[in-house]
Amino acid sequence: MKRGKKYIESSKKRSSDKAYSSDEALKLCLSMATAKFDETVELHARLGVDSRHADQQVRGAIVLPNGTGKKVRVLAICKGDDEKFASEAGADFVGCDDFITKIQSGWFDFDVLVTTPGMMGIVGKLGKILGPKGLMPNPKAGTVSAEIGKAVLDIKAGKIEYRLDKNNIIHSIIGKASFGVEKLLENFDALMDAIVKSRPEAAKGQYVRSCYLTSTMGPSVRVSVSKFN
Repeated sequence: MKRGKKYIESSKKRSSDKAYSSDEALKLCLSMATAKFDETVELHARLGVDSRHADQQVRGAIVLPNGTGKKVRVLAICKGDDEKFASEAGADFVGCDDFITKIQSGWFDFDVLVTTPGMMGIVGKLGKILGPKGLMPNPKAGTVSAEIGKAVLDIKAGKIEYRLDKNNIIHSIIGKASFGVEKLLENFDALMDAIVKSRPEAAKGQYVRSCYLTSTMGPSVRVSVSKFN
């Protein structure tokens, strides 16, 4: 893969063979975030589980202490009083049948879809459309809730979902480079704590195999995982 001059120069600041403490890794990560825009800082953690087995799934949601720094467009599919609660909480789009039709027609101008348990019979019909895009609401992710107003507030405050991909890796944002090391470290610790607490009983051996931090355009930095195991 061909790399730019800035990337190559930044790479010299860290050793690809060394695992750094989380605060050292974040300091390095930020020092290599040299783009002209506010880069997003990402976490990538490989776990010692097998996502092909139902009893080894790792999935959950957490409100990051300092948010994500990203504006999230929320669609709330609901009826009655719940429409008022969702609107007051700051949902960008609120309604039901009209939005169901729009989604079926290919409309996806939203980042998160929230709904209530009573509406899942209707929303479930969109599974084949929403599922592949990762937009299907799920109770574990907090996007199916009887308290839809609170669900919207949590998402707007920086609630994120974490889940394994097919390679048993969790990919997640933890904030923006402009947050600084202290706030990013708080978000990192909160997310890793949630991942560790989500360890399946069926998981054997070392749970967190590797962990890397990276900014949008910068090189990755390996984080020591000893304290997570």
